[in-house]
Amino acid sequence: MERVNSSFMTSFFVWAILVLDLVLKASGNQEGDALNALKSSLLDPNNVLQSWDATLVNPCTWSHVTCNSYNSVIRVDLGNAELSGQLVSQLGQLTDLQYLELYSNNISGKIPEELGNLTNLVSLDLYLNNLTGSIPTTLGNLAKLRFLRLNNNTLTGSIPMSLTKVYSLQVLDLSNNHLTGNIPVNGSFSFFTPISYKNNPGLIQPKNAPSPVSPTPPPASSEQRPLSHDSRPMDMFGTR
Repeated sequence: MERVNSSFMTSFFVWAILVLDLVLKASGNQEGDALNALKSSLLDPNNVLQSWDATLVNPCTWSHVTCNSYNSVIRVDLGNAELSGQLVSQLGQLTDLQYLELYSNNISGKIPEELGNLTNLVSLDLYLNNLTGSIPTTLGNLAKLRFLRLNNNTLTGSIPMSLTKVYSLQVLDLSNNHLTGNIPVNGSFSFFTPISYKNNPGLIQPKNAPSPVSPTPPPASSEQRPLSHDSRPMDMFGTR
């Protein structure tokens, strides 16, 4: 009887390991496919994406990609990389992603609505690009988001009211766009100041706006730093 139980337990553990291995490979392939779709949609004059090899099991060995201990992508650092092209909807498949850093490039087109699927996202930095269209209402699903910087693009439309429900939001910069309509004053927006919205002539400023505060920019990953080598000082939103 003991031999039967021992054999069963051994078989069970082998089966469990195989299943876990398949799950990890499937997850890695999905994330690799998503990032490879982004690579295919971008022009990369400096070959910063050269290590993004679609034949690998997962993208954790790729440059400018950080993974956690489960080989899930948690950070993509591609700031100041001189990339152009467009973002892709497949980015919404990186469900463990915490930091998406694509600032200071020449990326155009719309912000994909699928970014609203990134419910673990802490920082979304798309500033200093050529993005157009409206701010997706789906960003209101990002309950852990602390830093949202979309400044210095060509975004239009109104500020989604759904963002007021992101109570974790600490830093907001929507300045230097073409946004219109009323600036929300409820929820987390009750703490933001006019500097978050400056140079949007079509926006209507709320009365009794709060006084400016000095928020803290997100820390760079200890495992990997962004591409930026710009020595100019950052302002209160972490921009140069």
